[in-house]
Amino acid sequence: MKKFLAMLLLLPSLVFASEGGFPLERAPDRSNDMTALQNGAKLFVNYCLNCHGASLMRYNRLRDIGLTEEQIKQNLMFTAEKVGDVMKTTMAPKDAKEWFGGVPPDLSVIARAKSSGDGTGADYIYTYLRTYYRDEGRSTGWNNLVYPNVGMPHVLWELQGQRTAKFVDVKDPHDPAKVIHRFDKFEQLTPGTMKQAEFDAAIADLVGFMQYMSEPVRDTRIRLGVIILIFLGIFTVAAWRLNAAYWKDIK
Repeated sequence: MKKFLAMLLLLPSLVFASEGGFPLERAPDRSNDMTALQNGAKLFVNYCLNCHGASLMRYNRLRDIGLTEEQIKQNLMFTAEKVGDVMKTTMAPKDAKEWFGGVPPDLSVIARAKSSGDGTGADYIYTYLRTYYRDEGRSTGWNNLVYPNVGMPHVLWELQGQRTAKFVDVKDPHDPAKVIHRFDKFEQLTPGTMKQAEFDAAIADLVGFMQYMSEPVRDTRIRLGVIILIFLGIFTVAAWRLNAAYWKDIK
C-alpha cells in the first residue's frame, strides 16, 4: 500500500514533465498479441530494468502473457529473485543520482501516467523511444525530440544505430519577426543491428508490454464490464415488463 501511494504522488511529476511539443505518433496495438508481449517483456528486462524498476509488477504475472514459470526463470530473471518477487532494479539510488542527476522513475504505470490530450501514454513512449539523436552538447551524448535535454541516454542505440537530427529555421506564422528552430529530418550516422522497420516493431512490442504492465487485468475488467452491462440491460427490460404486468389491472 505504501508503494502504491508513493506511485500516486509520483504521477504528477511524470505527467507534467518538461516536453518538447513534438507530435506523437500512434503506437501499434499489441494488447492481444502474446508473441509481441513476450518479446516486449524480454526487451524490458534486458534494456529497461537495469536502471528503472517496476515495483508494482511481479514476475509471476508474466504467466498472463503465455510464459511458464520455468521460462520466466530461465529467460527473464538473472539474479536470485523468486518468481513471486516484484520487478526491481539492482542499481543503487546513490549511483543513479551520480550518473544521471536523479533516480530513474519507476515504470510500473508510466504507460498510463504519460497519457495526455496529445495522445495516449503508449503513443508518448512509442514516439519518445524512436526520436533519440546524437548531441555532443549533452553529457550523455544523446538528446530527444519528445523530451528535450533528457537525462536518460539512448539505451537502444545498438539496435537502432546512431542518428543526428537536422533542424531548419522558419518564420513563426504567428509572429513573422520571430524564427522557430524546427526539426527537419534524421540522418543515419552508423547502422544498427535492426533495420528501421524492425526497430519500430520492437519498440511497439516493448510499449505493448508496458501497457499491459500498467494494468494487467485490463482485458478482464473490460470483459466483466461488458457482461455487467448486458446483465443490466436484460434486468432493465425484465423489470420494465414486470412493472407493466403488475400495474395493468390497476386504474
